[in-house]
Amino acid sequence: MSTEKDLRLSSILIRWYEQNKRELPWRDTTDPYIIWISEIILQQTRVDQGYAYFNRFVKRFPSVGLLAQAEEDEVLKLWQGLGYYSRARNLHAAAKMVLDKYHGIFPRGYTDVLSLKGVGEYTAAAIVSFAYNQPYAVVDGNVFRVLSRIFAVEEPIDSTRGKKLFSQLAQELLDDKRAGLHNQAVMEFGALQCVPVSPDCNNCPASVMCLAYAQSKVNVYPVKAGKQKVRSRFFNYFDIRSGDGHMLLHKRTAKDIWQGLYELPLIETVQAMPVEELQRTDSFRRIFKNGDELHVKYITQMKHVLSHQTIYATFYRITISAMPDNDEYLGMKVEDAGEYPVSRLVHKYLESEGFSNG
Repeated sequence: MSTEKDLRLSSILIRWYEQNKRELPWRDTTDPYIIWISEIILQQTRVDQGYAYFNRFVKRFPSVGLLAQAEEDEVLKLWQGLGYYSRARNLHAAAKMVLDKYHGIFPRGYTDVLSLKGVGEYTAAAIVSFAYNQPYAVVDGNVFRVLSRIFAVEEPIDSTRGKKLFSQLAQELLDDKRAGLHNQAVMEFGALQCVPVSPDCNNCPASVMCLAYAQSKVNVYPVKAGKQKVRSRFFNYFDIRSGDGHMLLHKRTAKDIWQGLYELPLIETVQAMPVEELQRTDSFRRIFKNGDELHVKYITQMKHVLSHQTIYATFYRITISAMPDNDEYLGMKVEDAGEYPVSRLVHKYLESEGFSNG
């Protein structure tokens, strides 16, 4: 049960929200499907980037049934450029769960929503509070920041104990009668007012209750335990072209980054390796089984930074008389390559080579 002080903070945030909120299409509905799509797209994605993807997605898949019945390649193609492609695969799988288990009707219960593939506690709370006004508090990066500053919470937000503490605190602060509005308000407050760097605390309506502001320690919060080590990977891509205008793509099926996306034939090495040395590897020989004479040309290098990985990619053009006979690769006309979903890294290369790839 929220205390009088808790409700005062909630009222401050809601009043601020009603005066300052951005007009966004997913806020004009209580349709849980539309809210779910927006929440998944906006995970680890800025609103200005996700806006166009949301509009394209709901236009193509206006119902959960249509999404469930789509081919995965089409879902991934619409997602291309957003990154974190497991979100798209999970979205597709969850739509099938709704169709099969709930007869195409999006579930109302928090536990049922939480059971959907790719839906965590935050997303489930957002959906049931925004769609049904159920009293479940959301806790995302914005909420962590707002609460850690207002209450000067020293516990790291990336620790198990910290996550539990913030979840309890957020629930205590929730105005149960206005749960959806409260959740929208606190998240928007973190996105626009209580921003990560140089927030305008002198014009903040919550500053009278903010312990970090009173202690002149706003920049200290939220506290983090430590960053995860970034892994370096070295990708060697081969843009293989035949004289009759064909090329090869490969679908990534392993449980790794970009699972389900297409790419050029690839050899990954533990460190940067000259192409002459690459040509002597078993991996290279497996691609070119027919022993055709090869014309190898270096094209470009690209650095691609992910959340916990940095990809150092080198691209080579290889011209051959006929495509190698290899079941691992998909042969196609060069002009058709743009129809397949690819990673942002490969997309940038294809763009630089004059491809039109969505």
